[in-house]
Amino acid sequence: MGRALTTDLYELNMAASYLRRAMTAPATFSLFVRALPPGRGFLVAAGIDDGLEYLETFRFEDEELDWLGRHGFDPDTVTAFEGLRFTGDVEAVDEGTLFFAGEPVLEVTAPLPEAQLVETFLLNQFSYQTAILTKAVRCRLAAGPIELVDFGLRRTHGVEAGAAVARLSAAAGFTGTSNVDAARVLGLRAAGTMAHSYVEAFPTEAAAFRAFAQDLPPPYTFLVDTYDTVAGVEAAATVVSELGLTDRVAVRLDSGDLAELARVARAILDARGCRHVGIFVSGSLDEYGLDALVRSGAPVDAAGVGTRLGTAADAPYVDSVYKLVESAGRPVMKLSTDKETLPGRKQIWRAEGRRDVLARRDEAVPDGAGALLRPAMRSGQRLRDRSAIPEVKARIDRDLRWLPDSAKPIRAPDTPEPGISDALLALTAATREAARAAAGDGGALPHDR
Repeated sequence: MGRALTTDLYELNMAASYLRRAMTAPATFSLFVRALPPGRGFLVAAGIDDGLEYLETFRFEDEELDWLGRHGFDPDTVTAFEGLRFTGDVEAVDEGTLFFAGEPVLEVTAPLPEAQLVETFLLNQFSYQTAILTKAVRCRLAAGPIELVDFGLRRTHGVEAGAAVARLSAAAGFTGTSNVDAARVLGLRAAGTMAHSYVEAFPTEAAAFRAFAQDLPPPYTFLVDTYDTVAGVEAAATVVSELGLTDRVAVRLDSGDLAELARVARAILDARGCRHVGIFVSGSLDEYGLDALVRSGAPVDAAGVGTRLGTAADAPYVDSVYKLVESAGRPVMKLSTDKETLPGRKQIWRAEGRRDVLARRDEAVPDGAGALLRPAMRSGQRLRDRSAIPEVKARIDRDLRWLPDSAKPIRAPDTPEPGISDALLALTAATREAARAAAGDGGALPHDR
């Protein structure tokens, strides 16, 4: 599975030109986010492991080479592509690391054509998964004691995205997923209730609840809002008492004022001797709705979070970029308005009680600080295995303890800004001066002289 054509055409065009001109000296590209989405106090890195797996297996398959030869690429270029593999080095943060705007989460150093060709796939995996994991972590922060279940599969943008949501939500602290195949593959708890269609298929709500409990093993979660929520809760309480259900039983509210209905349902259940019956809520929930439920004091035990999580509805993308920062040993930078980059290979220093600092990679790490970018690949070979879900969760929990409280609110958080080391500031100033001197140079390229 090479997936070399899972890219943008301009990547192939540039690589072809580099190869024709023998521009194969090492180049370093830095992957980072220009600015955090509105309302975010932090981001959580994801998609790194999928990117590393792609780099290790990168190649052009025979059918891809045939297609290129029939669509404008000359035989010499096709032959060059045929032998191309990723042979470079990668420094990357671990999956589940919290980070901020401007901080590189991954740096690729490889022969220029190789480093250029992998841009699109790396951005694709990082951007979507980071948006989802960040939203899932925010949901977990907002939910407090409420248990969360992933309900996102039916509205994610494809089944591959649905599997990613199941994995990432588990890493964020969700306790189950409705996605059965993801549960099977990833070793997660499959969780589900019933649909309104099931209730409608029976002559009464009580008949539906009774059949469900008689035909299936626990847990039993009865959907009570098909017709009238209060009547549905009463019917559920009747069936619970009639069948003597004591093991993992709940009612589910899926519409209306969930906080108020939860209070009404709790009162009915308690009055009917069903204090052990939990209350599960769903319906267009995300961190904002969960935050409101918790603040209202609603007696909610668990919640299903679906569409808004699986699409990262309020911030469906991150402003991620992959920029050349060093070419053939020469630091380079972009000077475009509002898009200026920092040159050179970099590192992120993190220490307890301090803000992050961006530095040159060759600087010594200060006492008391740690380096976030770690060796991930050398000469095209991975140095670390894919992170298990508990490992990702542990990193998230660790970084949340480090994160300033001011960055954690669901609404109007303060976003920490990393500092920049003196050495990196000096390199930036020198590189900016050199770039301005070169701007508009009409001379021939070195390879044309």
